[in-house]
Amino acid sequence: MSGILNSSIGRKFAMALSALFLMIFLLQHFVINILSVFSPDAFNEVSHFMGTFWAIQYLLQPILIFGVIFHFVMGFVLEIKNNKARQISYAKNNGGANSSWMSRNMIWSGLAILAFIVLHFIDFWIPEINTKYIIGDMTGMHNGEYRYFHELVEKFHSPLRVGAYIIAFVFLALHLLHGFNSAFQSVGANNKYTKGLKTFSKVYAIGIPLGFIFIALFHHLTGH
Repeated sequence: MSGILNSSIGRKFAMALSALFLMIFLLQHFVINILSVFSPDAFNEVSHFMGTFWAIQYLLQPILIFGVIFHFVMGFVLEIKNNKARQISYAKNNGGANSSWMSRNMIWSGLAILAFIVLHFIDFWIPEINTKYIIGDMTGMHNGEYRYFHELVEKFHSPLRVGAYIIAFVFLALHLLHGFNSAFQSVGANNKYTKGLKTFSKVYAIGIPLGFIFIALFHHLTGH
């Protein structure tokens, strides 16, 4: 594993795999959250299952956390090495002419997303861990009803928090617009399906963040 990560191609390939894994998780997370708009009961049921099923809690959740950490650490490593290469390129010619603004600023969109993840953990993950494993309440109940929908809506009362979420998802869209295509290229998906993949990546990169923004605004404006 260390030998693979010591090569430039190996690092990009590992980065791409972690990105694709996180994109699958992001889609799954969106599908669950959009239920809160159309069916609070379904959202509660699915959230309770995700929060109590042993395989998700003790196998998939640690893998997800590792994937997030790995992706950001590898992103910083690649950015440092790319900056060194870019400086040499600029010394010879206009290196920026061959790269997009998004590709040159992935580190900043990544840092904004990282800050959002910290906020999201503070809002939802840490209280959930505290309730289940510190307090010891695995029922998911509050006043005789599942608490998940109630807690979600409560978080979106604050316009400042909603604003922070919207800004974060704008940065996520910018990050995905470059990152999705880059991930497919790194795993060798340049073939007759490339045009279709590019179209799909744009729909995903814009549609998923917009969907999350819609969820936040919906609960903020309706209060339910």
